[in-house]
Amino acid sequence: MTSPSPADEALLETVQRQTFRYFWEFGHPVSGLARDRHDPHDARGDDVCTIGGTGFAVMAIIVAAERGWITRAEALARLRTIAGFLAAADHYHGIFPHFMHGGTGRTIRFSRKDDGADIVETSLLIAGLLCARHYFDGDSAGERALRGIIQQLWLEAEWNWHTRGGRELLYWHWSPNHGWAMGHEIRGWNECLITYLLAAASPTFPVDPEVYHRGWANGREFVNGREFFGTRLPLGPDLGGPLFFAHYSFMGLDPRGLRDRYADYWEQNVRHTRINHDYCVANPRGFAGYGPDCWGLTASDDHAGYVAHAPNEDTGVISPTAAISSLPYLPEEAMRAMRHFHGPLGERIWRDYGFTDGFSVGHDWYARTHLAIDQGPIVVMIENFRSGLMWRLFMQAPEIHEGLRRLGFQSPHLVA
Repeated sequence: MTSPSPADEALLETVQRQTFRYFWEFGHPVSGLARDRHDPHDARGDDVCTIGGTGFAVMAIIVAAERGWITRAEALARLRTIAGFLAAADHYHGIFPHFMHGGTGRTIRFSRKDDGADIVETSLLIAGLLCARHYFDGDSAGERALRGIIQQLWLEAEWNWHTRGGRELLYWHWSPNHGWAMGHEIRGWNECLITYLLAAASPTFPVDPEVYHRGWANGREFVNGREFFGTRLPLGPDLGGPLFFAHYSFMGLDPRGLRDRYADYWEQNVRHTRINHDYCVANPRGFAGYGPDCWGLTASDDHAGYVAHAPNEDTGVISPTAAISSLPYLPEEAMRAMRHFHGPLGERIWRDYGFTDGFSVGHDWYARTHLAIDQGPIVVMIENFRSGLMWRLFMQAPEIHEGLRRLGFQSPHLVA
């Protein structure tokens, strides 16, 4: 795609800035953590904060400071509040829970046995904090203090604890009450590449590279190689799965030129996105509204609940975050969708915190909710398209360089 037109550039700015308000204005008033969801008709869950979504909030706040929507001092103050709160909050071998009470720092269980450590949510948090460590690189006492707290959180995270005593695999959950009872193995391909990278990069509690090669890369749906709608998919389930696979790990990790023995990860993400787009255009199930200007399947709220929408799990619901957060991969197609969402559909889905979480033209259903894990990628991936800011920050970390080398990756960011 050539440089965006002035009208498209203005739209990018509008969407980013309004979506950022979710994290700034709706951040928890005590801790600054990202609340899990906003529902204008139900405030009962306003103390439920998401650890992964808070990692996205950290990145969004950096974008806002860089763009001048808030001052650097305001961003620093909010991030010191967040980091300081986390340093005193519940954690388990340095790993945080999925949900946390934004006023007390106590764990809110995600399910009956999921009441402890969530290593994937923690990896999304740490990725954001490492970006902040490199953005706030000044000599002031405030910036030094922020870096110090972030370093403490990073060094205290016991990634190798989640190998269950040295197995060649990471496990998603550990509970102080139920131990490893959930038994959720983290195997690829999905959104968890960032988890394995940080686990390998840890200066204090690293995992052996074989955990990556024998665990992550040994999943049943890791290598694919088949064609869908004329596009060969290197990795992942048939038809690619939900688009957050191409977003969550790559909000900081730069996929451009990133490769290992298994794949070229820019190619992987572009092809996954292309298949998702082409599926929606072909619309084999005949859902109303689908087409070149209305596409994108990923996890979001749904007329029947919450669903990880994908071509093989299609309920007729389009999630605006799916196409918009894919802007680096398919810029022309993503811009076309964004114009449609903001223009013809804007009256139904454009609100104070940006686009609502999903909609279905066929079911005449339009979400009233916003979710942190869907709003965050919109702000960050638009910025990566516009300037590459978060990719530059995350890839500055020397520990990330070491982790990539340990796992056998190549990247233009790795210098000899």
